[in-house]
Amino acid sequence: MSYRERLWPAPWIFLATALVIPASLLVFLPISVIAGIVVAIALYGAIVAVLILTTPTVEVRDGELRAGRARLPLSVVGGVTAAHGADAVRERGTGLHADAWLLIRGWIPDVVRVELDDPADPTPYWLLSSRRPDALAQAIDAGR
Repeated sequence: MSYRERLWPAPWIFLATALVIPASLLVFLPISVIAGIVVAIALYGAIVAVLILTTPTVEVRDGELRAGRARLPLSVVGGVTAAHGADAVRERGTGLHADAWLLIRGWIPDVVRVELDDPADPTPYWLLSSRRPDALAQAIDAGR
């Protein structure tokens, strides 16, 4: 079973970053109207481009879990659990192990915890954001 998900920013992220437009206008309009408009558009465009270009992918394929640039062979995966709601908040907060490997996004509320069964790796588990945590956990389990 294969799985693929892009962790796109939520629409409210784009709206919130649009606040850079009036802020840059406030700074540059006293200097020049044209400069203010150009800087506002360029700055917002750059922010949107960075958000889109840095969006990671979570993928299960060919016996491997790929999360962003990281790769994990499914042969070293122990248990897999999907966390929703308060459980996900605990996983990202008070229940988080300091040595865990993270690919979490604040705008995605649910997470998947992937336990590692590799004595040579000091990382106890991976914690991944997912909009479909049950499907991701199922794909990892099926791939093992």
